Amino acid sequence: MQNPRLASRYAKSLVDLALEKSLLEPAYTDMKLLVSIAKSNPDVVSLLKSPIIKADKKNSILSAILAGKVSELTSAFVTLLVNKGREAFLPEIAAAFIEQYQAIKHIHKVKITTAVPLDTAALAALTARIQASFPGQQLDIETDVKESLIGGFLLETGNQLFDGSVARNLEDLRKNFSGNAYVPAIH
Repeated sequence: MQNPRLASRYAKSLVDLALEKSLLEPAYTDMKLLVSIAKSNPDVVSLLKSPIIKADKKNSILSAILAGKVSELTSAFVTLLVNKGREAFLPEIAAAFIEQYQAIKHIHKVKITTAVPLDTAALAALTARIQASFPGQQLDIETDVKESLIGGFLLETGNQLFDGSVARNLEDLRKNFSGNAYVPAIH
């Protein structure tokens, strides 16, 4: 149930209000918390999407989950979403808010996926190389581990993907050998 236009509009409204009230940084922290809750707890996402659970019950559950962890602005925003029947889009709206915040602050998001967790020295060296490609911009680096890469790494930035994985190299070799023009097809 994705609706990027709706998510973008609600996120923009929250960004504008947070800027007006000088609460952009706390709202950003709150949205990161909401995204992490949605990623780590599928029960919360199910609660948000459930048509059976009434709005007042959702509000009380969300208030209990977020009590003392988010600002008044974010709490009021979440309540508004529930009252308008848009709570199912909360994780998407939070992600859109983070994107808009990063655009305002000129923060470049980079995701590094490796076959094994990177140690701090390797991550620092890779970060330095990436930072050289984006002078004058802050980087928001996210790391992920995907064992199916076998080795190497994937680097995602903006709408670009750099695939330096062993799995990709093996797939390229397989394609080259399967379409070998020097070996005639025997029928």
